[in-house]
Parts: sequence; structure tokens; C-alpha cells
Amino acid sequence: MGEFLPRIPLASWIDQFLDWLIAHFGSVFDGITTFLEGIVDGIVNGLGFIPSIILAVLFGLVAWWVSNKKIAIFSIIGFLIIDYLGYWNPMLQMLALVVTSVVISIVIGIPIGIWASQKESVRRIVTPILDFMQTMPAFVYLLPAIFFFNIGVVPGIVASVIFSMPPTIRLTILGIRQVPEDLIEATEAFGSTTGQKLMKVQIPLAMPTIMAGINQSIMLALSMVVIASMVGAPGLGEEVYRAVTQLKTGVGVEAGLAIVIVAIILDRITQHAGKQKQGGNES
Repeated sequence: MGEFLPRIPLASWIDQFLDWLIAHFGSVFDGITTFLEGIVDGIVNGLGFIPSIILAVLFGLVAWWVSNKKIAIFSIIGFLIIDYLGYWNPMLQMLALVVTSVVISIVIGIPIGIWASQKESVRRIVTPILDFMQTMPAFVYLLPAIFFFNIGVVPGIVASVIFSMPPTIRLTILGIRQVPEDLIEATEAFGSTTGQKLMKVQIPLAMPTIMAGINQSIMLALSMVVIASMVGAPGLGEEVYRAVTQLKTGVGVEAGLAIVIVAIILDRITQHAGKQKQGGNES
């Protein structure tokens, strides 16, 4: 069949488009690289300036305030275990990458989700794009990221943002669209504008669902740390990747355990934050 049909030169078209982007917007990508590297370095240096035991206690206090005493104790013990295993600095590097990726996902994803929840035409456009983002293998995101931003932490951030953003957008749309219609009609009856209805009724009631989306984005960003290390992103993912390539099982288990501890802490804290939002709305 291929002998009778012409081959579509999709790869050539993509390469030409990427070359055009670099030729015309190379300075923009360089600026983004410098900006994101500065953010990550600032987070790592800022957290690294604080002694590990004090930082572990601070994390525990935040966990206690957001969740409960059990999560707080687990957070303190978990971070101290990471420190005593010798992975404190790699953990901070990983945390900086994850925090930066998730913040970008939230800043971009929530407004898109709000817009799509209000406009059916936008939702129909956004939904297949999200399907594409979630089904495309994560390794594929690294190729254009490396092309635009070179080797380092920035391609890892870009790939993590693309991979982790869909849950935030989807659950923002879902949360706002699930607000009871009678409440919306009541606000309209009192003369609320579209902005007032959105900011004072729909978004507050949708916050538990939005927090669930943020929770999923955090977990997906954490799942990308090993893949990000393949393009030069530092952190615990780099330790795991090095252990795999050098067949150091013990080192791989240690670094993997540290990732799991951080994942559990962040998961429990964000879950309880979502429940607090739900409880506040119900009261």
C-alpha cells in the first residue's frame, strides 16, 4: 500500500518548525531558561541555608497546621530519615523542581480550567489537547524541551509541567460545573455579576475538587523526576538513574525510598488541605 501512497513528511515539517522557532524566538527561550534556573537555584539555596533538623520541624509544623499530628510526626521523621541517608541536598533539588513545575501548572491550568468551564466551545477544544498531553509518552516531551532549553533542569521542568497540568485543568472544569444549579440561580436572582458568581460561589464550592487536581499534579510531577534526570535535572531522580545505569541496587532503593517519603508527605498534606476546604464550605 505504501508504494502507491506518498509518505507524509511529518518529521521534516516538525523539524523545520522547530528550527524556525529557534531562529526567531531563541532569545525568548534563553530568557525562560535563565528565569527558571534562577527560581530553582533560589529555592535550593534558600532551603539549603536552613539546618536540616530545623527545616524538618518546620515542615512538620506546616503538616500539623494543614492536617494532623500523625502526619506532622511522620513528616519530621521522614525528612530526618532522608537526611541520615545522605540525600538531603538531592531531596531539596527534587523538591525545587517539583514545586516549580506544580506552581506553573497551577498558574496556567486553573485559569484555563475556569475559562473552559464557562465556555463550552473552549472546553471542546481543550479536552482533546488534554487527552493528547496525557497519552503521549513522557519521553517525547523531552525532545523539544532539550531542543529549546538545552540540557539541565529546565527541560525537566517543562516536561513535568506538560505531564502534570491536565489533572488541574480537568478537575477545575469538573468542580465548577458540578456546583448545584439552584445556588447559581439564587446568586443570579440577587443580581450578582458573572465575576461575582464565579469568585464568590463557584470557585469556593469547587475548591475541594480543584485541590484534588493539584494533588494529582504533584504526584505526576514527582513521577517525572527520574525521567527529568535523563536530561540533566539534578535531585533524587538523578540518584535513581545513576543507580540503574551502574547497577547499584542499594543506592537505587535508598533514593527511591526518599522519593516515596516525600510523595507520601505531599500527598497527605494536600489531601487534608482539600478536606479542610470542603469542611469550610459545608459550614
